[in-house]
Amino acid sequence: MQSVQAEISEFRRQLASGVIQKAYRILPGYMMDLRAYFRKRYPDHTVSGLYQGYLDMTCFAIVPPSLKHRSLKIAIVFNCEAFRFEAWLAGTNRQVQRRYWELFRDSVWTEYRVVTPSTGVDAIVECILAEDVDFGDPDSLTKWIEKKSVEFIGHIERFLSGHENG
Repeated sequence: MQSVQAEISEFRRQLASGVIQKAYRILPGYMMDLRAYFRKRYPDHTVSGLYQGYLDMTCFAIVPPSLKHRSLKIAIVFNCEAFRFEAWLAGTNRQVQRRYWELFRDSVWTEYRVVTPSTGVDAIVECILAEDVDFGDPDSLTKWIEKKSVEFIGHIERFLSGHENG
């Protein structure tokens, strides 16, 4: 295990090249544009602010009217470690999170991965939106993420309408 000082020294060395800063500016910029795209295309949905994380993830939430009254939201996440876009069904608090996690778990739903609760885990269900991401064609990437997100939301809405009242 490296010492803290060795890790900081390596980080400083990597920053000195300037590549990390240039590449990292692309991600928040793209996510801000993606967030603005969803706000414009889906004015009836609530769209949260952008969370930039600690080089672990960058995300924002979308709350379709069908999920709002259930205190649920969809997080559009760029998972830095996996280097992919994901959509997460999440609750607005731990009680809601637990209730819906139990509903999905007990139904043995296999459409998407039902995430096991643990400290720091905010997803109930997750969907991979895009892997092997090409930021060189942001318009195509945005359209793909939109398509896959809308499909995911539709599947969640249909599941909930068939498994609960409300």
